[in-house]
Amino acid sequence: MFQLKSYQQGALDTLASFFKRCRETNNIETSFSESLKENNFTDVPYRAYKFDNTPYVCVRIPTGGGKTILGTYAISTAAKEFLSKSYPITLWLVPTTTIQQQTVAALKSNPAYTEHLNKAFANNVSVYDIADVNQIRSQDIGNKAIIVVSTLANLRVTKTTDRKVYQYHEDFEPHFSKLTSANPAFDKLEKVTEDDVSENGLTVRDIGKVKYSFANLLALYNPLVIVDEAHNARTPLTFDTLKRVYPAAIMEFTATPNTTGTNASNILYHVSAAQLKAEEMIKLPIILTEHVNGWEEAVRDAVLTRERLAVKAQKDTDYIRPIVLLQAESKSGKVTVDVLKQCLMEQHHIDESKIAIATGTQRELDGLDIFQPDCPVEFVITIEALKEGWDCSFAYVFCSVKQVSSSKDAEQLLGRVLRMPYAKRRVIEDLNRAYAHLSTNSLAQAAKELADKLIAMGFEELEVATFLRQQDASQGELFDSSGNKKPESKLSPTTLMVEVKDVVDSTLLTEEDRSSIKVSEVEGRKVVTVTGKVSDTLKKALEKVAIEPKKSIERSIKMHNQSVYAAQSPSENGAKFAVLPRLCVMSQGELELAEKEVFLDAFGWNLLDYPAVLDYKPTEDTTSFSVDLQGKKVKYSFVDDTQTLNLNFANTDVTQDELVGWLDMECRQSDVTQREMTGFMSNVINHLMKKPELTLTTLIRNKYPLANAIQDLVSEYRKQAATKGYQQALFSNESEVLTTYDFSYEFKANNYPARPPYYSGSYDFNKHYYPQIEDMKSSGEEFDCAQIIDLMPEVKHWVRNLVRREEASFSLPLAHGNFFPDFIVELNDGRILVVEYKGEAYKTNDDSAEKRLVGDLWAKHSQGNCLFLMAVKKDDNGQGVRQQLLNIIS
Repeated sequence: MFQLKSYQQGALDTLASFFKRCRETNNIETSFSESLKENNFTDVPYRAYKFDNTPYVCVRIPTGGGKTILGTYAISTAAKEFLSKSYPITLWLVPTTTIQQQTVAALKSNPAYTEHLNKAFANNVSVYDIADVNQIRSQDIGNKAIIVVSTLANLRVTKTTDRKVYQYHEDFEPHFSKLTSANPAFDKLEKVTEDDVSENGLTVRDIGKVKYSFANLLALYNPLVIVDEAHNARTPLTFDTLKRVYPAAIMEFTATPNTTGTNASNILYHVSAAQLKAEEMIKLPIILTEHVNGWEEAVRDAVLTRERLAVKAQKDTDYIRPIVLLQAESKSGKVTVDVLKQCLMEQHHIDESKIAIATGTQRELDGLDIFQPDCPVEFVITIEALKEGWDCSFAYVFCSVKQVSSSKDAEQLLGRVLRMPYAKRRVIEDLNRAYAHLSTNSLAQAAKELADKLIAMGFEELEVATFLRQQDASQGELFDSSGNKKPESKLSPTTLMVEVKDVVDSTLLTEEDRSSIKVSEVEGRKVVTVTGKVSDTLKKALEKVAIEPKKSIERSIKMHNQSVYAAQSPSENGAKFAVLPRLCVMSQGELELAEKEVFLDAFGWNLLDYPAVLDYKPTEDTTSFSVDLQGKKVKYSFVDDTQTLNLNFANTDVTQDELVGWLDMECRQSDVTQREMTGFMSNVINHLMKKPELTLTTLIRNKYPLANAIQDLVSEYRKQAATKGYQQALFSNESEVLTTYDFSYEFKANNYPARPPYYSGSYDFNKHYYPQIEDMKSSGEEFDCAQIIDLMPEVKHWVRNLVRREEASFSLPLAHGNFFPDFIVELNDGRILVVEYKGEAYKTNDDSAEKRLVGDLWAKHSQGNCLFLMAVKKDDNGQGVRQQLLNIIS
């Protein structure tokens, strides 16, 4: 069965909490802000655009992260937490017809999607292509989850009569048969105009009537809207288009959302490329080789790279057939599809059966299952046809024979070689990497262009600097005649090439700067090669003579320096971080990791021990109108509760036991048995039914808010039980606590799923274990603490600990969650020092006190292997951070 990755589950959990807050508070801005803070994201203002009462948020996820599966799960999340509907209508918008066809096929037949949808909506799901929406029956509305997939272009127009979705269609008449002007939705629906007359049998007598169109059908039922690749949908016309269907909520999924300006996306959750790598979704790093001696050289080395990978793949536990993706020039270019195919066959003796062409006119991949062992394809030649609709994790090598800067299509083509086979890290390290061979006439340009493509795929600048490794092919062939890599060919992540128009002025440079630069000439152009870090003085000297604009050279130098820093990090150089022992307790004679489940068991958590008393008052969201005939005109007006029938006192065929059964399914908890939950539900309903203002019909009409209220009550009782169990398990006289290596935590070299914002200050942290540091400003008290740690001779290396990143975070238990200390430090003597930094305003609050207690407990029971410090700017003795660290170490 399909299993979500932790970052995917994190995105869905955040959407769920955001929608739940929106429903409970009716305040989108506050809900957005609180959800950002909950995930330690930078708090930014919410932008309502033209959707004041409609949640409109974005999940940012790089190419290869699974946007479609997230969108699928997001439908059920929004339906449950925000709409309180069993069967919503969803409009799923994509950028192109190719992706539209792909998405429809996936939602209809891919088990990863269909199993979830069928489970979430009790097998009542219908998926439609926009061309087939006239098949939607009126009786399916409210009884089936309906998903309609369309391109945005089908809806995005200024004149609605130009698109079928806005046109009258008699098949939609049953959906509007009971609609009257008294319905609150009536005024927002598009009416028939003179432009519609003479089409579809309409006459002048129909002018002013509600148009039986699909767009009106959507507006009538307030659909969920999912926007795939939302960076293409940030214009005033798009906002006007979305507003026409009166969405209940809008969710964007994209790698590159707009982040600046008035139309910037409301990024609720951000997935980094580092997270995808840690979850084994994509191949990183990318090994880039630039070829300046002709496109044939790039093709040759791409072929040899594939051959070497194929040999290594034979030793893998799963079947992998490495594939080369070659990007040819268009027919007007020199190296066309036919030229490339001829080169493969004649110069490299590749059998024709192993080559497939995928262009707009030649679609040789259609009908092929490229993953099957009997599929012969090893080379795929395209121009840009694969930028959408082709996804094969066997693609390892990207080879472009045209200047990278000449086409944006390389962005999506490159993404095709990043996906990891079987979404699982391979045993052989070379199979965890992607390879790019680029034909270029400028060594200073190709890496920059490829970096731009990665940024356009959702990578951050610092991630590109860490994950893009250059391999120098300018001095001749990388491989010998047998296809073996030559020993002098080395990865060069610390080399920067700058094309210059004049000689660098070295008079103000230090001896170290002068020794780090080399001037050469490539095809009549001067190139300065810098090895190692570029100092501020050298940077200024290069800016004066560089051909690139100052802003561009500044970015290149910034990314280069990050590459140098990354190459020097302990994790990149094979260093191991010491294993950390975990805090454990003896429970019923067995050693258990100290965590929430153990605390609940220690206290004997049983839901039936708590009062089934729910303070619940249903809310009535419906509005009633009185419709009457005055003279020859129909008039309608709002009426209050005294003038309407109270439906809460109507008879219902649903029994109390059926309601309890539905609530049991809706509120099911992993740590509560069905017997307990059913008994508790029955008690809650019995208690509510004793209130004279409540009837069984009332509870059934409000079953979704009732389920949410019951879940909140169960959560509150769980917190109470956990608090008692926490104290009993860890701090009572009977507690049996150990800090033991029987349960341990390890910082793994290839698993630091950091996400923006990254540290980007000028100080280089030489002892940080990983090449990136998450969420640390370049100044301030916390930075000062980290710098002091980094400069101490007693420190071997340290980690800026991640928060709530599962196996990539070290944590200590609290009564209602986990505590993620700021810094984990390995000392030269082998001991582990955990440091939590607290500013003046927080050093004495209850949260800090609880963290100090459990940190001290962990250290106390470690037999001297572990130390814990709650560091502050000045302690009670007036001592600063450095002295506090020295005190605890000694």
